[in-house]
Amino acid sequence: MADLVCVGAIAGAYGVRGEVRLKSFCADPAAIADYAPLSTEDGAHSYSVSLTGQTKNGFTAHLGGVQSKEAADALKGVRLFAPRDRLPALDEEEYYHADLIGLEVVDTGGTVLGHVKAVMNHGADDLLEVYGPGMKATVLIPFTLAAVPTVDLASGRIVADPPEGLF
Repeated sequence: MADLVCVGAIAGAYGVRGEVRLKSFCADPAAIADYAPLSTEDGAHSYSVSLTGQTKNGFTAHLGGVQSKEAADALKGVRLFAPRDRLPALDEEEYYHADLIGLEVVDTGGTVLGHVKAVMNHGADDLLEVYGPGMKATVLIPFTLAAVPTVDLASGRIVADPPEGLF
């Protein structure tokens, strides 16, 4: 498990005074400011965060050290990370998406199906996007107890019981 977890991304500048549009990936979106200072993935830059308002699909915010529209525009697309120890503890059967990506996926007989490429949510339940050798396209598995009975982070694998015909 990585020491850093992606908690948000900068969507671009907001106004002319250095504010940014900020997308939050947190369960409680406004909590992103509680995990500051946030850093870039490589750790080269770190920013304090002060939320200033809301926009469609996100917030407006001041980031420490960003003083102009040009500086804010230059950060568009930058993902922001927080150290794992600053994030809330998870209940049993809860996982950070970052911990699931890359895990090996096997069926209930132990046959390797592939690896988790991404975790998506399109409104109902989470979906695991699985890719593997010999697959022409990725496969989406519902991330439910019925379809994914076991997640073993320690051994780096997921046991899946996908619906018939999915693979």
